Amino acid sequence: MEKQNTVRMSAAQIRQAFLDFFAARGHTIVPSSSLVPVGDPTLLFTNAGMNQFKNVFLGLETRPYKRAASVQKCMRVSGKHNDLENVGPSPRHHTFFEMLGNFSFGDYFKREAIHYAFECLTQVYGLDPERLVFTVHQEDDEAYRVWVEEIGAPRERVFRMGDKTNFWMMGDTGPCGPTSEIHYDWGPEHCTCGDPNCSVALDNGCDRWLELWNLVFMQFDQKADGTRVPLPRPGVDTGMGLERLAAVLQGVFSNYETDLFVPIIERTREIRGHTRAEMEANMVAYRVIADHTRAAAFLIADGVLPGNVGRGYVLRMIIRRAARFGRKIGFEEPFMARVAEAVIEIMGTHYRELVDRREHIFRTLTQEEERFLRTLDLGLSRLEEVLQELATRGARVVPGEEAFRLYDSYGLPLEITRDVARERGFAVDELGFQQAMAQQRERARATERFELDTEQLARYRRLLASLQDKGLVGDQGVEYDPYSGTERETTVAALLVNGEPVQVARPGDRVEVVLPATCFYVESGGQVSDIGHIARYPEGGGDPLWEIEVEDTRQPIPGLIVHIGRVKSGHPRVGDPAWAVVDFERRWDIMRNHTATHLLHAELRSLLGTHVVQAGSLVAPDRLRFDFTHGAILSQDELDAIVYDINEAILMDYPVNVSYEPYQQAIASGAMALFGEKYGEIVRVVRIGWPDEPPISAELCGGTHVYNTSQIGAFVVTYEGGVGSGVRRLEAVTGREAVRLIQDRMRRLSHAATYLEVRPEEVDRKVLDLLDRIQSLEKELARLRREVARQEFEALMKRVERVGDIQVLAAESRVGDIEQLREMTDWFRERVRTNGVIVLASIIGGRPSFVAAVTPDLAERGLDAVRVVRAVAQVVGGSGGGRPTLAQAGGRDVSKIGEALHQAPRLVSEWLKRSAAS
Repeated sequence: MEKQNTVRMSAAQIRQAFLDFFAARGHTIVPSSSLVPVGDPTLLFTNAGMNQFKNVFLGLETRPYKRAASVQKCMRVSGKHNDLENVGPSPRHHTFFEMLGNFSFGDYFKREAIHYAFECLTQVYGLDPERLVFTVHQEDDEAYRVWVEEIGAPRERVFRMGDKTNFWMMGDTGPCGPTSEIHYDWGPEHCTCGDPNCSVALDNGCDRWLELWNLVFMQFDQKADGTRVPLPRPGVDTGMGLERLAAVLQGVFSNYETDLFVPIIERTREIRGHTRAEMEANMVAYRVIADHTRAAAFLIADGVLPGNVGRGYVLRMIIRRAARFGRKIGFEEPFMARVAEAVIEIMGTHYRELVDRREHIFRTLTQEEERFLRTLDLGLSRLEEVLQELATRGARVVPGEEAFRLYDSYGLPLEITRDVARERGFAVDELGFQQAMAQQRERARATERFELDTEQLARYRRLLASLQDKGLVGDQGVEYDPYSGTERETTVAALLVNGEPVQVARPGDRVEVVLPATCFYVESGGQVSDIGHIARYPEGGGDPLWEIEVEDTRQPIPGLIVHIGRVKSGHPRVGDPAWAVVDFERRWDIMRNHTATHLLHAELRSLLGTHVVQAGSLVAPDRLRFDFTHGAILSQDELDAIVYDINEAILMDYPVNVSYEPYQQAIASGAMALFGEKYGEIVRVVRIGWPDEPPISAELCGGTHVYNTSQIGAFVVTYEGGVGSGVRRLEAVTGREAVRLIQDRMRRLSHAATYLEVRPEEVDRKVLDLLDRIQSLEKELARLRREVARQEFEALMKRVERVGDIQVLAAESRVGDIEQLREMTDWFRERVRTNGVIVLASIIGGRPSFVAAVTPDLAERGLDAVRVVRAVAQVVGGSGGGRPTLAQAGGRDVSKIGEALHQAPRLVSEWLKRSAAS
């Protein structure tokens, strides 16, 4: 046990050695997929190396290789894999981490996987075999035999374990199988469980045992009835955490002491100006900042932006959590962008997206920190009030509604509320928080995606297999070619009604039609699906014998395309010859918009900077919508330049060239790969420009496009605005819609000129003149209203009553503006200066509104305007908030305003009695 590791490697060397080891053993090295899963609505983030191979293991997709290895970026911050609470206190918990994995798709199995793992750990990384401990499933005799008889592991270090630790399932149904884990023994001096028989077999979370590598043997197909059927082609899925392996190889117990984190932590210390002793005293905060900055940088690089739901919420939450810990150690200004520089220095060599998008990362971090810092003090102050109120009542749980209010009104994520509460000995009603947020999240989750349950997927898989067995579709499935034309002579391979195959359909039936080949485009990359019709015509021509109107086209599983529509006439049958016809004019409208989208993307990057990247798009027949990363509103000059330059490119009649190239070659040539898209080994590249010159646009794209830019016709921007933190949106029209829009705008301009009795070119000046007149009138109206309010205030002051030595005014006002009410309370405090309380009510928008104020001297003595206004508003069914000296509230029942106002003198009297008693 005293033997030390013979190899000491940097994290970069560990990463490369892993890939080299498996490449030498016939594995295809597959780049890490994005942290944003593509085409998998079940996952918020990529959380394991096997995610990008999920369809391969399910049999829905094939790859040109049977062995693969990768270093996968992973995030675990939600649901089953929520490690957030441990990040900071724990030496090895992270939100973002790297997973080393090797995979077999029906090729090698247990024996080879075990040998590879042992050889890699002991020969490549030089780990002492005596420090390795192994587990296998209690019924897996094969894996046990390999470890004991072939590897030579002592039996006392190979443990048979149950399903809890050594059986893996992809879900309630689907591929599953036993696992074998490899643990590293740090030695008895690191035992934290206190059990004299400390062992991996106890499975009690003891820090002595570090799980390094998990080998999953996908051997069975779990059925809904609980039975497990052997898979025809078993697979292997393994995962080893780079951070943990680096800690072992670098001889440190904490992952945060490896070269993956030390430079980040040291950069934070330098920025803060702490001594190393001060840093050690605040190590939890330093760990949180290092982990969260690293995670945020990768999320932003993969296209995620701060938001209030889903992935955006997670990013916002970890940035704000890091900012809050930064505040605890003395940071007063945004600092994470400077810390992120160290992240990019460490990780940028392997993950080029960090380097390519560094300015975008820095800008996004800083903007979100600035936004949070503006509300942090208010939020924490309100949370402090909540905790004090709970302590006064002897309660120790923050209500879920209050936690949600802190999030919704002050921007405090639940996780920060929970952190602060725990530091003070309180808990948070997280279920109540989730219930309060449920409706908002439900709206955010509502999508129009074609999502299917397990049984539906299985039904489509059976259909595709049956059609392939009968030779009705090819081995690769339905031939998909939306590029060669918009019509295709074909036959009906299958019909489905209500999800079930039928031989014949009737008029009015809603059907799904499968053809051996299709020219219909399937929604992808923002471009909507084609519509059209499928029909059978009599020989010699004439009206169709039957016709199906195609309303949508979908691909429920790889290789199977269904045309969804309604039988318009006749009785279509399986095996009938047919013509598939795409709506030609609609397709061309879509193509114009798609090519214009590429021009727009290129123009934005050219005009605004390369930090601009696509953050979402819609290519429809009537418009295009393009979301992009940019932190500022576009000026009119910028919008004018965009429209001019794109129309100039349209007039230049540039050719639009399409080619198919290896992915790496296309990227090396400068073609852009977009966030959230999934690419194969061979990609489709769309270039716009002259063949012998650098293209003005080059993107990886599977959409349909015009052949020359002049076919776009015209480009007109219809909208520019913000859709989230650091994201802008442009909407535009082209072609026929642009002509219609221009005609409509010209007609409206002509009408406006007629109404204003000026020439069309003088409309803008005339409108400005009118606006100046309106502004002057509004100022005069505001002056008169203030004068009326002042007169009313003077009248109300005659109704001031004394409660003890305090002057109290509680009255209803005719003022219909909340700001005017607040100003009246200012007048009151200026008049009485000390020992004054005012509560004013008014009906605004048909509902009661209240403003309460107390003079500063009373606020210092503990008379709180917030408590006063809340008690008053409670009578009318409302609530409110604010500061100790000024607060406001609303309610529902206007009939009880008088009753509510009567509470004010009583509240002041009760407060005086309590003050005297204390």
